[in-house]
Formats: sequence, structure tokens, C-alpha cells
Amino acid sequence: MNYDVIVTCAVTGAGDTTSRSPHVPVTPKEIADAAIQAAKAGAAIAHIHVRDPETGKGSRDPKLFKEVVDRVRDSDTDVVINLTAGMGGDWVPSAQDPAMPGHGTDMISAEERLRHVQDCLPEICSLDCGTLILVMATRFISRHRPCCAKWPN
Repeated sequence: MNYDVIVTCAVTGAGDTTSRSPHVPVTPKEIADAAIQAAKAGAAIAHIHVRDPETGKGSRDPKLFKEVVDRVRDSDTDVVINLTAGMGGDWVPSAQDPAMPGHGTDMISAEERLRHVQDCLPEICSLDCGTLILVMATRFISRHRPCCAKWPN
């Protein structure tokens, strides 16, 4: 049995985390510093999301990713850089027509989702390949498939 542990740290979290805590790093410098600190504390992998420095909202700006990656690499900290490529793959069904995109849908091409990965060449990246909003999915399914109505919300 293998008991080795690999610690991954996503220093900004995903989604709207800045509204939940004032401690979430926002600028590329803050994000890089937090990733470096996490590595020095024992994290083997730094999972990187970037934020718009003005709003704190999630961003997919390749320049922001490049600045974070360069800062981490320039620090000579031994950490695997894992860039998110999850933004741009969110499908939220419309309440009026579930076959159509609704409010909150954010869909872009694979090329756009991976542009920063191409520019930064991290050791690994994550790519969500479909919608995995289970709470919404179970509510949708239970409304449209009565046999499944007993699924937990």
C-alpha cells in the first residue's frame, strides 16, 4: 500500500472567492507570493487561477498568468505549476428552454481556454471538459425525469 501524499494548493480558490474572504490573493504578485509560501509550507503543486487586479473577479488574461508563472519560476521554488483552464466551459441551461444557454453560461473555444497554457508551458494544467454542476443537474433531472426525483439536492 502506498501512503505517499501529494499536496496541491489552489491559493485563490475557484469562482467568486474574493467576496467571501479579504485574504484571497488578487494581484499577480500576491498570487505568486501565496503559491511560493504554500510550496515552502509543503505543497508540491500550486494550482493557479488569476484575478482581475481591479475587480478581484476570475480572469483568463494570458498576461496575468504569465506574470504569476514568471514570478514563481524566478523564485527558484521547487513547485509544480498547475494552471487552470477551466474558465470558459460553463454551461447553465436556460430556465425557459433548457436546451439553450442561460444566465451564467461562459463558453469559449478550446484554443482560447488554452492560450495561457501555450504561453506559459506549465508542468500540468486542469481542463474541465464538461459541466459538472451536480446540484443544478440533479434539480434539472428531477424536474424532467420524475423517476429520478428522489436524488438528493
